[in-house]
Amino acid sequence: MSTLHRTPLALAILFAFSAPAHAQSSNSRLQNDPDTVPTVVVSASALGVVSDDMITPATSLGGGELVRARESTLGETLANQPGISSSHFGAGASRPVIRGMDGPRVKILSDGAEVQDASTISPDHAVGFEPVLAERIEVLRGPSALAYGGGAVGGVVNILDRKIPTAVPSRPEGSAELRASSVAREKTGAFEVTGGAGSIAVHAEGVKRDAGEYRVGSGWAGGKRVPGSFKEGESGTVGLSWVGERGYLGAAYTKERSEYGVPGHSHEFEGCHPHGDHLHCGSHEEEGDDHGHEDEHEHEHEHGAHEVPTVKLDSDRWDLRGEYRNPLPGFARARLRASLTDYRHDELEDGAVSTSFLNRAHEGRLELEHLPVAGWRGVAGLQTTRRDFHTVGSEAYVPPTVTQKHAVFLTEEYKLENWRFEAGARHEWQDIAVDSAADGNNRRDTKASGTSVALGAVWKFRPQYSLRAGVARSHRLPTAEELYANGMHLATATYEIGNQDLGKETSNNIDFTLRKFEGDTSFSLSAYRNRVANYIYAHTLDEHEGFQLVEYAQRDAVFTGLEGELRHKFSDVVEATLFGDLVRARFGGGGEGSRNIPRIPPYRVGVRLNADWQAWHGMAEVVHTGSQDRVAAFESRTGGHTMLNLGTHYTTRVFGVPAQLYARINNLTNELAYSHASFVKEAAPLPGRNLTAGLRFIF
Repeated sequence: MSTLHRTPLALAILFAFSAPAHAQSSNSRLQNDPDTVPTVVVSASALGVVSDDMITPATSLGGGELVRARESTLGETLANQPGISSSHFGAGASRPVIRGMDGPRVKILSDGAEVQDASTISPDHAVGFEPVLAERIEVLRGPSALAYGGGAVGGVVNILDRKIPTAVPSRPEGSAELRASSVAREKTGAFEVTGGAGSIAVHAEGVKRDAGEYRVGSGWAGGKRVPGSFKEGESGTVGLSWVGERGYLGAAYTKERSEYGVPGHSHEFEGCHPHGDHLHCGSHEEEGDDHGHEDEHEHEHEHGAHEVPTVKLDSDRWDLRGEYRNPLPGFARARLRASLTDYRHDELEDGAVSTSFLNRAHEGRLELEHLPVAGWRGVAGLQTTRRDFHTVGSEAYVPPTVTQKHAVFLTEEYKLENWRFEAGARHEWQDIAVDSAADGNNRRDTKASGTSVALGAVWKFRPQYSLRAGVARSHRLPTAEELYANGMHLATATYEIGNQDLGKETSNNIDFTLRKFEGDTSFSLSAYRNRVANYIYAHTLDEHEGFQLVEYAQRDAVFTGLEGELRHKFSDVVEATLFGDLVRARFGGGGEGSRNIPRIPPYRVGVRLNADWQAWHGMAEVVHTGSQDRVAAFESRTGGHTMLNLGTHYTTRVFGVPAQLYARINNLTNELAYSHASFVKEAAPLPGRNLTAGLRFIF
């Protein structure tokens, strides 16, 4: 750990131990850090709607529940929420998979501004945000995400943090945390502190993580640990705000560095190249005599002919946030979000840089909330984004591109007795300029536009009960990678070919939710159907021993699913929850084997028992993930697994300072498990038995 990051953490912990005078304020913060929050204002909703009134399901993870659920990646942190799984790529990278959709169909935000990294391009690229620094994580599914882009047809993940203060505290406040886990010998330290005087507030935060290769469940043929599954990283932020009676304006600078391994990377396909719609891999046409040679090569690789590739990530991000109440006659609030990101990650093989991914992007977003007009309250907004992306090196399979997007949007609500109606529209323009001379291919720039609309209602038809329904028609415009890719991508064992003739996707989504939200028994059951015309996907043209030649193509697809949970409170102490989710995703037409969409998570069902007694919280859960037999062409089935997880949380005071001690054991039975949504499921199974313990001070 560098001195720069080690010193603030030590000072924050020292300050926490030496601040008994702040005990009353700290205890108040601790009491307001609950495991579950019945009524939460969803910040990612353009209208700031409480969760009970959202048209489609919204998950809000915060307080002690988030502290216990946090993992080293965003995908794994959210993977146990209904309707959400992870694109698991070892310990270094994973994105949330929402209702079977991932990549560019799931937008990740930092308090309303998009996280600009390279994670949508490939699943081995990490999300540029550290989960330990999140205050709350919100997930919006389906049409609720319309205000942030027509392309977010899966949903939006909004990460709320404290990096830019919105108020000046009467005295310094913050937290410090130390945690460790056994499965990867991980050690993590984090702090955050906010102070100020007059109208100026200052915030600082940082985190340092060091984890080795993780162990898997018993019985894996590859050994006990996943080679190359280590992760090291550090992140720090400094923020400054001016706070007035009617609002605030603040800025923050975040520096993030990390290094992690890329499991499953194989060099044996480096000579593969396409001949038309077929692969030529040297021995592709000479099966029989080559098997012994290939086994020898693999054996040599495992014993050091090549080290497991690593990724070194370096990101600089500036954020500007502001809010001003009553800015103009007829308007209640103006809200500003802007960001500038300079992102780079280098992929190293045998200690030398083989490929570099560089992304310089900026985004601006302005919202105006108008006062009710004829009963309608709404938000109108403008958004602009520019992404300058290019790769350099042996796997530079995407030429340099500059993507510009501009959008206007409007969201309105109307309330009538037990009804709440919401309508929204968004139109966006996209312009992609490509460097056609980068690799000698003749490419053309592309321009496209799309319009998305949504309509929904919530009907509280009886006390404690509501029915929610939403319909949306959304357009997703093709990305630069889908249009222009042309080259080998060893991390996913593919040779990718873009398609400049791709048009926009059209998603027609309908969503119903029945809820009982009060009383000893409560439940939420959602059903959805998303029919996507011209769904963009990587179509496999040819395959050689797991290496695939893919070309981006379009085909109609349908996603249908259920997700829900049932809670019953047996007493003031004990509560039980039954939860589960299911998604089916298929292409229209074609034979049975070719109709299944690849890497769709299987069904999942679980039961959780929570107990709260005085300062103690305890949790036990059993989660069964089914086998996935509905596989696409060239895809293998994945067996099911059952995991037993235990956790506890204790609120106390250490040297007079409010503190939380927590521990959990995931996969207690050390089950060998695989994620069907992962490109490297065989090379990187899910972690085995893992004990995580931590101590968090709040002052």
